[in-house]
Amino acid sequence: MSTLVTGANGYLGNALCSRAAAEGLPLRACVRTAMKKSSGAANEMAVGAIDGATDWAPALNGCATVMHLAARVHVMAERASNPLVEFRRVNVDGTLNLGRQAAAAGVRRFVFVSSVKVNGESTAADHAFSAADVPAPQDPYGISKMEAEQGLRQIAAETGMEVVIVRPPLVYGPGVKANFAALIRAVQRGVPLPLASVTHNRRSFVALDNLVDLLITCIDHPAAANQTFLVSDGEDLSTTDLLRRLGQAMNKPARLIPVPPSLLQLGANLLGKGDMAQRLLGNLQVDISHTRQTLGWTPPVSVDEGLRRAVAGLAP
Repeated sequence: MSTLVTGANGYLGNALCSRAAAEGLPLRACVRTAMKKSSGAANEMAVGAIDGATDWAPALNGCATVMHLAARVHVMAERASNPLVEFRRVNVDGTLNLGRQAAAAGVRRFVFVSSVKVNGESTAADHAFSAADVPAPQDPYGISKMEAEQGLRQIAAETGMEVVIVRPPLVYGPGVKANFAALIRAVQRGVPLPLASVTHNRRSFVALDNLVDLLITCIDHPAAANQTFLVSDGEDLSTTDLLRRLGQAMNKPARLIPVPPSLLQLGANLLGKGDMAQRLLGNLQVDISHTRQTLGWTPPVSVDEGLRRAVAGLAP
């Protein structure tokens, strides 16, 4: 029996399919259109747009597990007039449509990659998010992921299909893009950064290989059934520490200038970049003790090794 992987040609999907192929795990890779970059999996099929009307029957045939990675992700330059409607179309309607069809097809377990944004956007100092927290999403993406989780739990209660929910924070690794890639390039080019004084915040990250390892574990671990797991590297970093260790990963010291975080936040607010500053100056920690204890799981890749792999795999 195979595992159906949606979003198989995405950043996470490619890594998951590569790991599964290396271990000889049977899977069926699903992509939206065959025109996009292939997942590399031999058993790949296109399903078209993912929404409440997608027909998953051919893809589900012979599958015991679904690994649902496909989603409308956080959009930095949002163009939709009503972003929540668009997020719900893919992340809620599309997910629950797949969930209902999977249960009807006899799928045993549905693993859903959600987001730590279901918990919220930030944490107080030394108070990490846990899987038991009351959800407090603050943007359309986080709201859509929360609603998808709630719907899947209802399907599980009605049908007996096992549901496993995994909420990662920022994922980094080979091929990482957006803000994390920008930080790597800044250190790589020796750009002076006014972040030497951002030493008191703590943020959780997860290396791509660590997230893939947890997802592979969740395919058949008996204790994973109907659980929600937070995931990270198990070591939280200040922004200053992250930049310095990025420099160490490329054998190049980060050029950091001391500027009080309060001034950085004030300047960012005046420029309308307050949210971006919060991601550099604030706290976002996750507690993975439930994940460790329930699954007997430990992140196999250290922070320093994860950063080294991310630097080595940065696209030119």
